[in-house]
Amino acid sequence: MKCDKKTMLLYAVTDRAWTGKQSLYEQVEAALKGGATCVQLREKELDEETFLQEAKDIAALCKRYGVPFFVNDNVEIAIACHADGIHVGQEDMAAAKVRERVGEDMMIGVSAHSVEEALEAVRNGADCLGVGAMFSTSTKTDADVLTKETLKAICDAVPVPVVAIGGINKQNMKELAGTGVDGFALVSAIFGAQDIEAECRELRRLAEETVNESAA
Repeated sequence: MKCDKKTMLLYAVTDRAWTGKQSLYEQVEAALKGGATCVQLREKELDEETFLQEAKDIAALCKRYGVPFFVNDNVEIAIACHADGIHVGQEDMAAAKVRERVGEDMMIGVSAHSVEEALEAVRNGADCLGVGAMFSTSTKTDADVLTKETLKAICDAVPVPVVAIGGINKQNMKELAGTGVDGFALVSAIFGAQDIEAECRELRRLAEETVNESAA
C-alpha cells in the first residue's frame, strides 16, 4: 500500500494526556468527525495487552471512517491489529528492517530531520515522512526546531508525502505555506481542544489552504 498524500492532510497523533471527560476512543472519533484524514496511535505507558485492544478498537473506528490508521513505534502491535501503517523514529527500528517485518502491504512512516535522513528513509522503504519539530513543542521537549528552509529542502528532495510535525497549531500553520508540505501532524492542537470536532474542522480548512498555497 502506497501513501496517498491527500490522507496526510490533517494527521491526528493521539496523546492520552487530555483524556478525562472523554475516552481516547471518543476523542479520536470526534477528530474523525471533524475531518482528520489520518490517525496515529501513540502510547508510551500502556501494557501490551491493553495497547493491543485499544489499537484494534481504533483501527476498526478508522476503517469505518475510511481513514488510514498508523501505530507509533510498536511494530508487533501494528502487525497484530492489522494497522494500515507503522511510524518509526530515527532511534527506532530502521525502515528496511521494519519492511522485512511488516511486508509490502503496510505503509511505513519515518521521522526525518534533514535531507540526508529523508533520502536514507526513502531508500529503505519509507512511504511517507514526518518532519520536525517545526515549532517548539511541549510533547517532545528534547526536539530541535527545524527551519522552514530545511522542510522545503526535504519536500523538494523526496518523492513521498511529507508531513510537518511539532508545535503546529491554528496560529502558526500558515507560516509553513510555500514549503511543498503535504500535511500537518498535530497532537495538542487537536486532543487538547475543548471541542475536538469543531477544532478539527477549522484545522482542516487551514491545512487545505496552506497546502494549496504550497502547491501554487
